[in-house]
Amino acid sequence: MNDRFLRACRGEKVDRPPIWIMRQAGRYLPEYRAIRKEMDFVTLCKTPEKAAEVTIQPIDRLGVDAAILFSDILVPVEPMGFKISFNPGPVLDHAVRTMQDVDNIRITEPEETVPYVYEAIRILRRELEGRVPLIGFAAAPFTLATYMVEGQGSKNFSKVKGLMFSEPATAHALLEKITVATEKYLMGQIKAGAQAVQLFDSWAGLLSAEDFREFAMPYARRILDTLQDAGVPRIYFALNNAHLLEEIKDCGAEVVGMDWRMDLAEANRRLGGRYALQGNLDPTVLLSGSPDTIRERALKVVAAGRGLPGHIFNLGHGILPETPVEHAQALVQAVQEAVR
Repeated sequence: MNDRFLRACRGEKVDRPPIWIMRQAGRYLPEYRAIRKEMDFVTLCKTPEKAAEVTIQPIDRLGVDAAILFSDILVPVEPMGFKISFNPGPVLDHAVRTMQDVDNIRITEPEETVPYVYEAIRILRRELEGRVPLIGFAAAPFTLATYMVEGQGSKNFSKVKGLMFSEPATAHALLEKITVATEKYLMGQIKAGAQAVQLFDSWAGLLSAEDFREFAMPYARRILDTLQDAGVPRIYFALNNAHLLEEIKDCGAEVVGMDWRMDLAEANRRLGGRYALQGNLDPTVLLSGSPDTIRERALKVVAAGRGLPGHIFNLGHGILPETPVEHAQALVQAVQEAVR
């Protein structure tokens, strides 16, 4: 098996940085769009054979060094007592605003309530045998809480921030329940065969360092600590995290993901040289850049990663749906030809 990704996560020497791409199974791939014509997004997530098929598509098409389970960060929310639709973004049938709402949230056994997630992982481990490792994932508690309190995506997230500031006990009770549910959810993924896990804190960058220290990091750290003995690399990724690195310094993962706004060497310095770093090409380089520009920019990121304890090449956020497949292929080829 190509285990370059796993070795880089652990800070071991590799011949070149491994590469995978956030949202690498998605709308930029024509083969993915063909499957979406057959079924909606939710049905695709809940059909293990099809979820496995689209997970493998970028492995076949791009030749990336790791697969990431095709799913959605809101999958664990439905068993907690919510109905979710996508129009096109996620919309929950009700929002959490009071302590009674928190009390009504259910904590279930995910192997029983979302068995399709674990079946997809088992299928993938069989089909990826001898090829590349499989990454599982979940949303960090604060990020999941934003959707549960807002009821959908938001531009300013005023409702979740309002709950934090006006009813902090309610906010903490909600985060506590999400943390317990997420620990179960990710541990189940590892037991099913996930060989690494990523905790996405997509909206943590909305918080000040003080609020991140109170409402985000403690809960993410608890999950990462719970998974420590599971023996798989743990990745923590908070989008727009430049002002939070001193708080992330003690997150306890093996890898910290970086977006495109932060120089990798500076991030490494502020994180105390403790972590392998993942990232951090601007996704719009693939949208607007020529293959030559993509190669030039990619090699700059590769060069920036040479002095790190470990480096996994990735975009600084998810690949944009309008990205030409040829540009994604050019990126992977550029990184794979960059021998250290």
